[in-house]
Amino acid sequence: MLRKTLLLSDAAIKLDGDTGRFAGYASVFGGVDSYGDTVVRGAYDSTLRNNGKPKMFFNHDSYALPIGKWLAAKEDDHGLFVEGELTAGNPQSDAVRAALKHGTVDGLSIGYYLKKGDFDETEEGRVIRKVSRLVEVSVVTFPADEAARVDLASVKSEDIDGIETVRDFERFLRDAGGLSKGLATALVSRAKLIFAPGEPDAEDAEAKAYADLLDRIRAVRIPQ
Repeated sequence: MLRKTLLLSDAAIKLDGDTGRFAGYASVFGGVDSYGDTVVRGAYDSTLRNNGKPKMFFNHDSYALPIGKWLAAKEDDHGLFVEGELTAGNPQSDAVRAALKHGTVDGLSIGYYLKKGDFDETEEGRVIRKVSRLVEVSVVTFPADEAARVDLASVKSEDIDGIETVRDFERFLRDAGGLSKGLATALVSRAKLIFAPGEPDAEDAEAKAYADLLDRIRAVRIPQ
């Protein structure tokens, strides 16, 4: 699962007194983010209609109790606008509310899936025209640094099946914070299909690329 984070200055997050309600932009259209991606208007329309509102966590901790719920998630001319309410009585929610009021929490971040055909590749990066599924929107402490990891409980076989190029592998591994042995094995199998021997002149280059890829997979933390 991919992550994108906005600083509060971009998210324009606002608290509604002491009610635990707040609102802001979880994604802004038209700009180029630190990954070289540009999200265009309409990208979230399908997932919001088909999958409903995302979950709310703190720092993408989807194994913990949600800190609240999103009351609204909709697109406007500026971006993906969300309005949420923190859960009263949840100690983590109370801590997040205090941090928001004090300004010590720095952003909003989305957790989402892309499939082949959801984006166009350019020399600068990707133009994302559709988000297949918006899973969650988190209140986060740090921008970007927390963004590049995979929620292992959410990884599905089709995420690996959608890898077709070296660039796809690079992006997948960049977003991976940990891989199970099963997922690593599946990745290697996928690599064998992509880096299968081709023309004689290309064999040496593909063999080196395949070896480099295997080194990267082994470098990813794999639980024992």
